[in-house]
Amino acid sequence: MLTLEIMQRRWPHGDQHIPGLLEGIVAAAPTVFPKYGLSSPLVVAHAMAQFSEECGQGLEMIENLNYSAEGLLRVFSKHFTPAMAERWAHNPKVIGEIAYGGRMGNTPPPSTDGYVFRGAGLSQVTGRDGVSKLQEFLTKNGADFDILQNPELIIDPSHALECGVADWVLCGCLPHAERDDTVGETKALNGGLNGLPQRARQLALWKSEPLT
Repeated sequence: MLTLEIMQRRWPHGDQHIPGLLEGIVAAAPTVFPKYGLSSPLVVAHAMAQFSEECGQGLEMIENLNYSAEGLLRVFSKHFTPAMAERWAHNPKVIGEIAYGGRMGNTPPPSTDGYVFRGAGLSQVTGRDGVSKLQEFLTKNGADFDILQNPELIIDPSHALECGVADWVLCGCLPHAERDDTVGETKALNGGLNGLPQRARQLALWKSEPLT
């Protein structure tokens, strides 16, 4: 069982930016976990470990796009020239529009899609396509809220866990978690192996918690 004590131990600053986040996750867990097939402590530990890395244990529920010029050229080198990086450094809204506009289902600038649909939530779902697919899956499973029309609900304490778990399942993570396969799970969720050592570390911590 996921308790507030466990969440406060694993995510000690998890409420810092979104008050009530930990309480919301704990309140939703008894319904959300079985609803999406997370039926064992092992699987719950895997999901929560991935979320811990993806959202910085609750501190990074919205992708931080406040990049310096150097950071833009390092992270988004395909989308920013040196002159553009100097011009738009530390302007998250424009950075999002340029970096993510015209891809992942987002319409190009001057549309704000790139910024509106930047990475968000426990699983850091990104792009209009990603949010649309997640909304379809949520609706299929009886959710009565709309994250496509209201993307801020992805980080709302009342809905954050369901959005994260649904996205985790939608990405194909569940079978890997059932096999205790962190590598396969990370590839399914992240598209690569970014932060794998940290994910493995988080998994060991979550496995030590009394989730039964």
